[in-house]
Amino acid sequence: MSERLVVAVTGASAGLGRAIAHAYAKQGASVGLIARNPEALAAAQRECEELGGRAIFVPTDVSDAVAVDRAAGEIEEKLGPIDVWVNDAMVSVFSPVKEMEPADYKRVTDVLYLGFVHGTLAALKRMLPRDKGTIIQIGSALAYRSIPLQSAYCACKHAINGFTDSLRCELHHDKSKVNVTVVQMPAMNTTQFDWVKNRMPHNTQPVPPIFEPEVAAQVVVAAGMARKPRREYWVGTPTVAAIVGQKIIPGLLDRYLGKTGYKSQQIQNEPRDENAPNDLYSYVPGVHSARGKFDDRSARTSAEVFVSLHREWFAVGALAVAGVAAVLLRKKAA
Repeated sequence: MSERLVVAVTGASAGLGRAIAHAYAKQGASVGLIARNPEALAAAQRECEELGGRAIFVPTDVSDAVAVDRAAGEIEEKLGPIDVWVNDAMVSVFSPVKEMEPADYKRVTDVLYLGFVHGTLAALKRMLPRDKGTIIQIGSALAYRSIPLQSAYCACKHAINGFTDSLRCELHHDKSKVNVTVVQMPAMNTTQFDWVKNRMPHNTQPVPPIFEPEVAAQVVVAAGMARKPRREYWVGTPTVAAIVGQKIIPGLLDRYLGKTGYKSQQIQNEPRDENAPNDLYSYVPGVHSARGKFDDRSARTSAEVFVSLHREWFAVGALAVAGVAAVLLRKKAA
C-alpha cells in the first residue's frame, strides 16, 4: 500500500479538475491526472510535483469506458491502490433547446454523464475487493435547479444524482465500506467559458456570484480525506439557495430564470467569436490553467464553506453559549 493518499482526477487538465489536483498535491498525495489534452496534463503534473505531491498523467477520453478502466489500471500500477476517485470531466453547450442538435446532446451525455459512470465503474472494480475507498462525484447546483441555455449540462447533472443514489442503496445493501459522495458546486471562474460550444449572440459567463475553483477544491479534498464523508456537500451560499429554493418555489424560479437567465449567462459587451474553438468533440490545444478570465469578479473565500468544513467547532461553540446562558438564567431566577 502506498504511503501517500492516491487520488485519480478526471477532467484534470484545466478548471476545477486542475484545482482539485493541486489541492490534493498540497496534502502530499499521489495524483493520477486524466483528461484528453496531454500538453495541459503534463503542465498539471509539473505543478502538482512542485506543490509537494507526486503525479502521473494518462491522456484519456472518459466517454470511452475501456480507456477509463485502462487509465485506472495504469494509475494503480505506477502510484499504488486508488484511495479516492474524483469524477469531474465535463463538456457543455450554451444554446436554447430549439437550436440544439441531437449529436451535441449525445456527446455531452457521453462525457458528462457516462464519463462519470465509467469512472465510477473503474473505481468500484478496484475498491470493492479491498472494501475501502471514496468516489466523489462533482455535481452542481444545476443538478437540482436547471437553468435556460444549458439543458444538456443540467440533464446530465440530474442524471448523475439519480445514478449515485442507486449506487448508495446498493452499497448499503452489500454493507460495503466504499464511500460515495457528491459535491454540488456554485458558479466558478474556470476555463470552460473560453471554449464551451456556444450558439448565443455573446460570449458566455458563469451566473454571478462567481467563486474561484480553489474554494470548491478544498471541499473536495475534505471529502476525500474524511473517514466517512457526508452524503452531499453544498458549496457556497448560492448553491444552498438554489437547492432549497427549488424545493420550495420551483414554479416561481422557472419564471424568474426565464426572464433573467439569458442575460446573466452572457457578457453583453462581447459578441461571440464565430471562429472560437470549442472542446465538445476535440480538446482545445494549449497548456491552460485552473482559473478562467473572471478573476476580478470571483470570490476567493466563502463563509458558508468555512462554516461547513468546521461545523464541529460551531456546534461546540453553540453548546458552550447555551450552557453559559442556562447558568445565567438559573442565577437570575435564584
